[in-house]
Amino acid sequence: MNDADVSKQIQQMVRFIRQEAEEKANEILVSAEEEFNIEKLQLVEAEKKKIRQEYERKEKQVQVRKKIEYSMQLNASRIKVLQAQDDMVNSMKDGAGKELLNVSQNHHHYKDLLKDLIVQSLLRLKEPAVLLRCRKDDHHLVESVLSSAKDEYAEKAKVFPPEIIVDHTVYLPPPPSKHNDHGLFCSGGVVLASQDGKIVFENSLDARLDVAFRKKLPEVILLVFLHPLHHCSI
Repeated sequence: MNDADVSKQIQQMVRFIRQEAEEKANEILVSAEEEFNIEKLQLVEAEKKKIRQEYERKEKQVQVRKKIEYSMQLNASRIKVLQAQDDMVNSMKDGAGKELLNVSQNHHHYKDLLKDLIVQSLLRLKEPAVLLRCRKDDHHLVESVLSSAKDEYAEKAKVFPPEIIVDHTVYLPPPPSKHNDHGLFCSGGVVLASQDGKIVFENSLDARLDVAFRKKLPEVILLVFLHPLHHCSI
């Protein structure tokens, strides 16, 4: 083999090696690019997941905050409604209380009312002897109806007329006036108790008003809600 053949074979070998090297280099480049793309995709997906999770977390926070704000507004509205309702009920009760003061002004009708209140109290207590307290202003009216009240009670209860001791030392508070606007007052009526003081039946006009309001409170509240001023104030 001459030099020309040897040179030719060497060149062929060089081309083969170069081709192999280029092919291998291409394979490495392709593989590296694929791995890079996979890793990049994984990183992108991981970041997307983090962003979604962060968004969901913040969205939940917003929803929780909205619920808290709604709850607070609802509670504030309820308190406002209850306050308006309470104000209206108290206003109605105060108005009724002022009307009670007129009851004792008509002595004829008030005298009959006192007798009825005493009879009712006796029927509740069912005691043979009781202590009676009234306003100092009503003392003479009470004394004037005691006999008829005892007889009416005895007839209704089928018992002997009871002993009624009128307390001349302790009276019920006087009616309200400019001098005792914020003090204790009584619009009228009576309070009866057993002799030992263990059983007390308060039958004053103010106590009866309280009882009536408690019994009629659902109806009163309904009237408050139907009142146009109530709706305007809420």
